[in-house]
Amino acid sequence: MKHDLPGKIMVIDDDSALGELLEEDLTRRGHQVWTALKVTEAREILHHHEIDLVLTDLNMPEINGIDFCAELHENRPDLPVVIMTAFGSLETAIAALRAGAYDFVTKPVDLDLLSISLNRALQHRHLQEKVRLLKSQVRRQSADDEMIGESSVFQQLKQQITRIADLDTSVLISGESGTGKELVARALHRQSHRNEGSFVAVNCAALPESLLESELFGHVRGAFTDARENRKGLFVEASGGTLLLDEIAEMPLSLQPKLLRVLEDHKIRPLGSSNEIDCDVRVLASSHQDLAAAVAAGRFRSDLYYRLNVIQLELPPLRARGNDILLLALEFIKQLSKRFNKSVTGLAQPVAASLLAYDWPGNVRELRNAIERAVALTHHTKLTMEDFSEQLKSNHGSAKIPTGIVETGTIITLEEMENRYIDQVLEQLNGNRTMAARLLGVDRKTLYRKLKE
Repeated sequence: MKHDLPGKIMVIDDDSALGELLEEDLTRRGHQVWTALKVTEAREILHHHEIDLVLTDLNMPEINGIDFCAELHENRPDLPVVIMTAFGSLETAIAALRAGAYDFVTKPVDLDLLSISLNRALQHRHLQEKVRLLKSQVRRQSADDEMIGESSVFQQLKQQITRIADLDTSVLISGESGTGKELVARALHRQSHRNEGSFVAVNCAALPESLLESELFGHVRGAFTDARENRKGLFVEASGGTLLLDEIAEMPLSLQPKLLRVLEDHKIRPLGSSNEIDCDVRVLASSHQDLAAAVAAGRFRSDLYYRLNVIQLELPPLRARGNDILLLALEFIKQLSKRFNKSVTGLAQPVAASLLAYDWPGNVRELRNAIERAVALTHHTKLTMEDFSEQLKSNHGSAKIPTGIVETGTIITLEEMENRYIDQVLEQLNGNRTMAARLLGVDRKTLYRKLKE
C-alpha cells in the first residue's frame, strides 16, 4: 500500500502485542517505526532520533498519555501527537485536545482509519516544516538587508553567521568599537530557531555592579533597600530567545562565577531568593577589548572566557572593507535623506575619494555620524566636501579615486572626459557597475548605455 507522505512514527503502548501489530502495519504502509512500552523508553527514543509523529496509548503505568502529550506539546510544539484509548468519552477527547493532541482515536483500533488520521498529522507537520523553512529564508534575507557589504572579508563574516546561527552555543563577538557587534548578534538571533523569542541586550559597562546583578538575575522583594517588589532579570526575560552581554570584559569579577554557573546549569537564582529558576537562553557576548589579555592580567576568569568563547567571530574594521565604505555611505544617505526630508542622492567625487582615504577609527558608527551631519547641513543634492568636518577634509589629498582626468595642457571633448571619469570610477570600484552608477548619480541603464557607446 503506497502513501504519499511516509514518516518517522513512534508508538507507545504497554501492550506489546498491540505495539507489534501497529509496527507491522505502519511499516507495511511505508513508515519508519519505533516502539516503546513506557514513557521513559519513549523519551530516550526522542532524544536520539528525529521523530515526525507520536502515537501513544492513554493509560500507561508511569504517566498517562494526556500528561505525556502536554509535556511534548510544551517542549516540542511542532511534534503532532495522536492518542489512543479504549475510553472514548467526550471528556477524554476534550482533555486530549487541550493537552495539545492532534487527534484522538478509540480502541479497538481500525487500522485504515488510524492510517488516515496519521497521514493528516504528517501532512500537518510537513506543512509546518515548509512554513518554518520559508520563515528562515525571510529571516536570512532580512538579515542580509541590514548586513551591507560586498568585500571578501565581510562576505566571509556573513557566511560564518549563517553557518553558526542555528547552533545553540555561546559566541564571542569581538572587534573594534563601532564595527557593528550588536548588528551581528541580532543577525545570529534572527537566523536562529530562537527568532520568535526575545532578543535582549545589556551593556555590562553601563551599570554599577550592584545594579548589574539585579538587572541580569532579578531580585525578590526586600532583597535590598529599594527592592519594593519582585523583579524578573534579563535572563528570564530572554528565556526562549537570545541574550547579548555587550562589553563583557567590563563585568565585575565578583559576578563572573554566577554567570559561569548560569551558562553551565541553565538556572538562575534572583537576589535574595533561595529558589532557582530554569532559563533557556542562548548567550552571546561581545567586547572591543582583548579578552585573552584580560585573562592573562587577572581581570577576567579563564573558565568563563573558555565557556563564552566556544565560537569566536572577529569583525573586520571598516578601513579593511574597501568599497563597503561607499556602499554604507550611500545607504546612510538614503535613510537619512528620508528622515530629514531632503533630496540628497549621492556623493561628489572628491567626497567619495576622501571617505575611502580616511581610516575611520570609529568604524561604521563614525561613518554614519559623519553622513548624518553632512545630510543635515548640506544644501546640495550631492554631499560635497564643505558638508564634512575638517578631520575628513584633511584626507582629501590622499584620495583613492584619482581627481586628475586629463594631463595639463591637453584639450579633449566633454564626452571623452566623461568616459575617462567613468573608467576611473569603475577601476577603483573593481568593476562594480551598480555601485558606480549610484556614485555617479545615474541609473544602471544609463551607465550601461554609456559603456556600450
